[in-house]
This record gives sequence, C-alpha cells and structure tokens, in this order.
Amino acid sequence: MVVIQNVNDMKHAREQSTLAMDKLHVFLWGEREWEEKQRIESTLSQDATFDKSRKPFLTRTQLYNRGLAIMNRLHELGELHHWSHEESNMAFKILDEGVPIALHMAAFEPVIRSQGSPELKEKYSELIAQRGILGCYLQTELAHGTNVSALETTATYIPSTREFEIHSPTVTSSKWWIGALGKTATHGVVQARLILPNGRDVGPHLFFVQLRSLDDHMVLPGITIGDIGPKAMAGYAAIDNGFARFDHVRIPREQMLSAFASVTPDGQYVQPPHAKLSYGGMLYIRSTMVASAGWTIAKAATIAIRYTTIRRQGTKGPDGLERQVIGYPSVYYRLLPALAHAYVFIILGRNLTTAFGELLNRLASGDTSLLAEMHATTSGLKVLVSTTAIQDLETARRAMGGHGYSEFAGVGRIYADYVPAATYEGDNFVLDQQVVRAALKAFDAFVVGKTRPATSLTPSTAYLRHLAAPAPSTPSSPRADLALDWTDPQTAITLLERRAGRMVQDRARAGLDGPDASADQRVSRAVTDAFVAAQVGQIIGALEGDVGGRDAAVLRKLYTLYLLAALEGGLVDVLSFGLLGHGTTETDPTRSLRVAIKRACEELLPEAIGLSDGFGFSDWELDSALGVYDGNAYETLWKKAQMEPLNTKEVTEGYEHHIKPMLQRGQKLAAHVKL
Repeated sequence: MVVIQNVNDMKHAREQSTLAMDKLHVFLWGEREWEEKQRIESTLSQDATFDKSRKPFLTRTQLYNRGLAIMNRLHELGELHHWSHEESNMAFKILDEGVPIALHMAAFEPVIRSQGSPELKEKYSELIAQRGILGCYLQTELAHGTNVSALETTATYIPSTREFEIHSPTVTSSKWWIGALGKTATHGVVQARLILPNGRDVGPHLFFVQLRSLDDHMVLPGITIGDIGPKAMAGYAAIDNGFARFDHVRIPREQMLSAFASVTPDGQYVQPPHAKLSYGGMLYIRSTMVASAGWTIAKAATIAIRYTTIRRQGTKGPDGLERQVIGYPSVYYRLLPALAHAYVFIILGRNLTTAFGELLNRLASGDTSLLAEMHATTSGLKVLVSTTAIQDLETARRAMGGHGYSEFAGVGRIYADYVPAATYEGDNFVLDQQVVRAALKAFDAFVVGKTRPATSLTPSTAYLRHLAAPAPSTPSSPRADLALDWTDPQTAITLLERRAGRMVQDRARAGLDGPDASADQRVSRAVTDAFVAAQVGQIIGALEGDVGGRDAAVLRKLYTLYLLAALEGGLVDVLSFGLLGHGTTETDPTRSLRVAIKRACEELLPEAIGLSDGFGFSDWELDSALGVYDGNAYETLWKKAQMEPLNTKEVTEGYEHHIKPMLQRGQKLAAHVKL
C-alpha cells in the first residue's frame, strides 16, 4: 500500500507541474550539450565498468583501482566513438566521480595550453590530449596553500647547463594534497620560486617536470613521491592525493612555462606583463567551481525534494493519509532556496566560463586589463558557491530525516567529496580578504579620490554607484517596508547593492580600533551578493527570450526567491544601516520580506518536482535509493540493504570468538548473582 502511494504521490506531483522539460533541459545544459549528455550517458550507464551498485562496499584500494579502470575505459570509449574534447569533458561531468585523471583535465592540460611556450606545446600537447602522459598540478605544500607567494620549493637557474634545479629545501616545502600525484601521474606542473643566477628570488613560477618513467612507471631519481593517506569521511577515496619532495632535480630551460615570463639562456629574467599571470591555472579552476557547485546542489536538492514529496509524516488528513513532508513550511523553506541556488550557479557559471575564455584571448595578446577583475570576481564567487553548496548539501540530508544519513541516500557521499571545496583553491576566509582588498581599492578610486568615472565601474564594483549620489527614497519610516514590492526583483537587487556600498564605505572608514573580527567575511559576502544579484537580474531579463511563456514566469519566481533569500541572509547588516527602515518596538521591518519568501515558496511548491526534473538526472547518475525518479524509495532502499556483505551469512564470523563468549560469561555472572 505504502509503495503504491509513494509512486502515486510522485506521479501526481509531476502532473501538477506546468513546466516544459525540453525547454528546461536546453536552458540549463544548452541544446547541443543536452543532446550530447543524453547520448553519452546512455553509453556510460550500460557499460559494466561504470556500475555503482558495489561501490559502497569497496575498500579504498579497490576504489582507487576502480577509478583507474573508469579512467582507462573513458579514454577507450572516447577513441571508439570519436568523442571531441567537449564530449570527453561531458563524459566526466556526467560521471561526476573523483577519478585520478580529473586534475589532468581540470588543471594540468589547461595550464600547459595557456601558459606553455610554443615549443613546449609543440612537443607535449598531443601527448597530453591523447593521455600519452598523465599530469598533475603541484602547487600546495605541507606548510603553505592559499599563500602562494610563500611557497618554499625552489627552481634555481644554472646558466652553464641551461637547466633549472628543482629542490625542496625543507620538510614543509613538500608538495602535498596533489591529486593524481600519489600513484598515477607521470608528469606535473610544479609551482616553485624562481631563483636567478645572481641569487635574486623573483617569486613563484611554473615548471614542467617528469615524475615517473614512461617505461615502468617508477619514480625518477631525486624525487620522493607517495600517497598522503585517506581523507575525512572517506571522501575522494579514488583519488591518490600525493606528496612529493625534490632533491636537486634538473630540468631543461625549455620546461619553464614561459608564455608570459621567461629566463634567457644567460640567466636574464624577462618579466611578465602582469605579476599574477602564473595564477591563471588557479583562476581557471575557481571559474569552473561556480557551475560545478550548482550541479552539486542540484543533485542534493533533486534527491531531497523527491523523497520529501513521497515521504508522509504527521497527523492524518480527511483522506486518511499523513501529510507530505515537502508541504511543511520548515521543509520547503529550506529546500526551495537550495533549488534556486542551483539554477543561479549553473547559469552564472556558464557565463563565467565564457568570460574566462575572453580573458585568455586577451592575455594571449598581452592585454591584462581583465585579470584583476577576474581575480576579484572568482575569489568572491568561490567563497560564495562553496559555502552555499556545503550548507545546502547538509540541509538536504537533514531534510530527509534519519534515512538521509544512509549511504544509499546519496547526499552524504556528495557532501564528503564536496566539503574540501571550502579550503582548496584558496581558503575561503583568506579569499574574503582579497575580495575586500579589491573593493577598498575601487572605493578609494571612485568615491574618495574620484579618479574614476561611474562609467568605468566594472560588474564587480557597480554597486559603488549608489554612493555617488543620495539614495532615492530609501525606506526610513517605521512602516515604510510595507511599500516595498518584493515581487519585483529590482527591489532586492537594489537593497543588496546598497548594502554592499554602505558596508565597503564603513570598512574603509574603520577608526583607530580597526574593523571588527568578522568584518572582512561580511563585507566580502555583501560585495559578492551584490555582483550575483545584478547577474540574476540580467538572467531574469533574458528569460522571455530564453524559455518564454509559463516557463519564464516560474523561473522568474525561482530567481526572485534566490534574491529574497540572499537579502534575508544579510539582514543583520541591512538593518544595521537602516536600509529597511527602523521599525518600532511593535513593528518588525523584516516581516514583509519573510512573508514574501514564504509566499514565493508556496507558489513554487507545485513546480518543485518539475524544476528538479529540469536538471535531467537519471537514476544511474543520482545513485540514490531515496531520489529515484518513480518515487519508489522504500522498496529501493530495502533492496539496497540486502546487498550489504554482512547479510550474506545468518551468523556473523565474529560470533564464535566474541559474541558467544560474552553471552556465556554474562549468563554465568547473572546465574551467580541469583545464587
């Protein structure tokens, strides 16, 4: 009976939705990409190599070897089906499992392509593209990560032999956390401090270094390499994050990545057009993290929304059925904003990838004008999306109640793999400082020094225009908040931008006591929220052309919910600066905003399943008993539990050695007490 009701509940939920799935799929993926996704997913899901059913029961070594098998099979399929570079990337995106080759594609290959010299690329590009060599990106060290300028590994140029000598002078200079380094990679891009013949240290630069023999995979002389061990919560178990130490390892001069900076044969340093150009690889990874966070949230939200749709708990209604959990305000208030986050980050990430392509084109011609903007933007976005995704993953897990803790739910596994995003590619708290530094610099130029006109404001600093003139009719009376139209996205956008402007201004004018301890985190969030809000406004403005009709109306509500939730998240600072009015002891200036969020959620509830279906996930992709498409969660969970190896024997092997002796001892003691 319950199983039939689960399926009926899901069927009814889909019937309620007014959305056109084909439009949503194209909107989120792109027309060509959606076609690719369906075709490639069909290939992968039917291949035994990618079977996920036994994955929860494998040891770490087995998971690593499974990752190698997946890596090799993907390459074989690419060759068999003549996949393009984009199609190969799509295969990895669909797979969404940590495999050793991930950093080869995400960091090693792009960095060689963008920063390698023509000679280096001529020699190695085809080998890299065809996986004739496997690479990794060696930046983080045992004692330094985000602070790249303090890395200790050195690359000393020796003019007499025209070589660089790569060296790890201390234990703390050991490269650490490097994906695919432990057992897989044959080559790596090493970030090391360039030391010129005169002893001058010109800071971190990139070098192409062979790590293992291409004949027998043995580590080359002078290099010590290994795996750093298991990660927290068994996350990224298939990835061989490794360590490396270099003992005066020589490489040819030509293996410096010298598209921008270089060293002449006699040891003269040729400066890059911009000091931060070698950070391009890190910026690229950060730019890809936005859409990645969106798709990660999308999976968790889909699973949780599906399960809470068919899960019934509480008092029975007139129909004799308990209430669907998704209908409780405490549940939809948590899950629908997460759904909105996914829709925002996916589209924003795609736009950012396009912008990064434009940056690379300009850098290739020596134009560095976009670099500072991209650095500030990606820093802030990396903090926002990783922090939000981690919170949303845990929110989704908890929304499913006790079953959310099961491995078979799928969300805990996603969380374990995603949670390090808060610290890799720049610790979030450190990146906040960089965002604030860029904001203060822009404030000083535009507001204080007035050396820049309003027309020169970039997308990441556009909020400063609100400081250039008196704010128009900002609510100030105790009940003025009632006049705000929360259904108009521009209302929240304007308030988020004003909040950013006022907070940056306040941070710039910090007195002798300096800023408070959390100021940089709050200012960074405000600045990034303002940037994203403006981008969301543009996304909303394009909806009629992108999807049109009823679909556009629903998406407008979803994107508006994102803006309202973002504003609610910053209410402490919004109220501190009186941006909603000051209220009285009898009135709450935030009430209309909170009511608007509730109403938006209620209006979106009938579309929740349709919106989550819009991501286009198959059951094979989600690999979740609770998030199955047909709603038959309990029967699926039961079947999954039967696969547990402990269930293969009625009596466990430990009975004779441990359980039986304890029972007998306890029974004897109990009998003795009775006597």
